[in-house]
Amino acid sequence: MDSYFRGTSWIILLLFTLPHLGCSDVCPSSCICKGGAVHCVGYALTDIPKHLPLHTYLLLLDRTNMHVVKEQSLANLDLMLRFSLTQSHLRTIHPRAFHVAQQLKSVKLSYNDLSTLPARVFTPLTTLEQLHLNGNQFETLSPDMLEGLVELLDLDLSRNKLGNLPSDIFDGLTKLNFLNLGRNSMTTLPPNIFHSLTELQQLMIYNNELEVLEAGIFDQLVNLEELKLHHNQITSLPPQVFWSLRNLKILTLSSNRLTAIPDKTFYNMPMMTKLTMYNNPLLSLPDQLMGHMPDINEFYLYATNLSTVPGNLFANMSGLLTLNFHLNEWLSELPSDLFCCLPNLHKLSLKSNKLVHLHPQLFSRLTTLGILLLNDNKLQSLPGNIFQGLGQVRTIDLHHNRLMSLPGDIFLSNKALTNLTLSDNPWSCTCSIRSFTKWIRQNERVVVDRDDVLCHSPVYQLLRTVASLSDDEFNFCDAKTSLTQNYLPESTVTPFHTSATTTTNKTLIISLSHKSATFYDTLVIEQGPDFVHHNLHNGWVYVWFLPSDTSSTGFLMFCHIFLVATGLFLILAAMYSMYCLSKAMYELKAESASTPE
Repeated sequence: MDSYFRGTSWIILLLFTLPHLGCSDVCPSSCICKGGAVHCVGYALTDIPKHLPLHTYLLLLDRTNMHVVKEQSLANLDLMLRFSLTQSHLRTIHPRAFHVAQQLKSVKLSYNDLSTLPARVFTPLTTLEQLHLNGNQFETLSPDMLEGLVELLDLDLSRNKLGNLPSDIFDGLTKLNFLNLGRNSMTTLPPNIFHSLTELQQLMIYNNELEVLEAGIFDQLVNLEELKLHHNQITSLPPQVFWSLRNLKILTLSSNRLTAIPDKTFYNMPMMTKLTMYNNPLLSLPDQLMGHMPDINEFYLYATNLSTVPGNLFANMSGLLTLNFHLNEWLSELPSDLFCCLPNLHKLSLKSNKLVHLHPQLFSRLTTLGILLLNDNKLQSLPGNIFQGLGQVRTIDLHHNRLMSLPGDIFLSNKALTNLTLSDNPWSCTCSIRSFTKWIRQNERVVVDRDDVLCHSPVYQLLRTVASLSDDEFNFCDAKTSLTQNYLPESTVTPFHTSATTTTNKTLIISLSHKSATFYDTLVIEQGPDFVHHNLHNGWVYVWFLPSDTSSTGFLMFCHIFLVATGLFLILAAMYSMYCLSKAMYELKAESASTPE
């Protein structure tokens, strides 16, 4: 009987105990709980919810109404390792808030309204590895704010209003790997501010207002792999400022105010993979600038004031894959051996420069090049063998230059070419373009903008597509050649004379002592107009043609338009007169019908 009552008592005790055991695992209504991760969202939250699951190791609070982390807000969460409170207009933290959660490994307080913090508020977190305070309102940091964080690896202070920092702010953070100071308002940095960060691998100082870099500022960062300095106001670099960064892989100096760079600035950086210097008002570059960089694959040098560059600029960049060397509005000349040592280059952008001529051997060693952008320059002509070595090139962009013609065999060696653009050039559809038009007709699929490749001269071919020119239209070119070379040997030709007969036409008289000479119906003299009439009389050919000067052409065009407009006006006037007459007749008939007899 006693055993019966004892068993019943255990059952009753268990039934009363189960709800209390299970309540700790109930997820609050404003949260989502999955395993040990709890994510709470909502403006109704003014503090950390009570009765979170006991095994919570990650707590994320987002877009709440929690303005302060209270002294006991983090209590009873002994297993929690990661705490995040973001986008919640947090204004302050109790000085002892983290004393009840000293086990934390990560604290993220991003995008709040923090402007100050109590002294040594993070000091109890001796095992903290990650601290994010980005997106707040900090203007200054107290020297002891990071005191005691000897295990810290990741520190994000970006997107604040930080000005000048204390020189010892990072002292003691000897294990720090990542430091982000980007998007603040810093104008200067103390020369020894990073000296204790010997393990630092990533340093972000982009989008500040730095005007100078102190000599020696990076000397202790021997393990640094990424340094971002873009979008500052830096006007000059100290000599050898990067020389200690032997492990550096990424360096961004773009969008500063550099007009010159010291000799050998980028020496002793053999691990470099990406370098940007674009959007600086650079006027010149020294002959000795780049050291050995066999692993670099991206280099950006555009939007500068350079007119030319040293011939060996890229000589130490054998691993380069992408070279963006465009948007330099003063760049008019390139050394012939500039691209001599880039056996792996895949993309070369020279667009939107001011290039007028290119050396025939400029691209001869770029055997792996796949994309070549030459558009938006001022190229007037191209050497016939300029693309000869580009056996793998697939894309060549030549649109918006000043090209009037190209050799017919200029692309014959580019068997892989599938995308060629030629529009917005003043193509001259005369004898010089004959062989190139034939190539276009045979490779219409290659010229992707062929419907916009238009003749700009002579006037009678204006706005015709180059691809529409048939070979028969160039027969007069053969006639000219035949007349000069076959039928008119130099010993039998007498000098020809011209005389103007009127202001609207001219007569060209050519002496033909060779009576069997064939003379075609159309004759072009120095690419003149083809409106020609001729007579052969006593060994002389009399040729009459209209003048090709633009003033006469404009006058004739005006007359034509005037006559057409006058004709249209007369037709409309006649139609209106007929309308008025018809209306008058109708009114007379109506009046006669209404008059009684």
